[in-house]
Amino acid sequence: QLQLVESGGGLVQPGESLRLSCAASGVTLDYYAIGWFRQAPGKEREGVSCISRSGGSTNYADSVKGRFSISRDNAKDTVYLQMNSLKPEDTAIYYCAARSAPSCSVYTSHYNNWGQGTQVTVSS
Repeated sequence: QLQLVESGGGLVQPGESLRLSCAASGVTLDYYAIGWFRQAPGKEREGVSCISRSGGSTNYADSVKGRFSISRDNAKDTVYLQMNSLKPEDTAIYYCAARSAPSCSVYTSHYNNWGQGTQVTVSS
């Protein structure tokens, strides 16, 4: 059974960077498209970015375009989210999720495997 574990969150100042990792165990990530989502206090979970099974297609929310970059290393069964120029409004719990389909999606309902989340706090 596929299990996902996020890591790399933390407390940073505005303008700084973080790299989140989503590591899979139990099943190879080769069969899954991966999405990154986030949920801030009092808000719904929203799609941030996603990457197709092959890695050839990616998608980003407008709020993070040009600042975040998603990538995957199937040999390591890991997907990364590089977050640059972080803003206070990026503060949230970040989750990765997997869907057993070739194409990615930014909709939470399209995923059925979720990690436990990692906290990202951007504050001066």
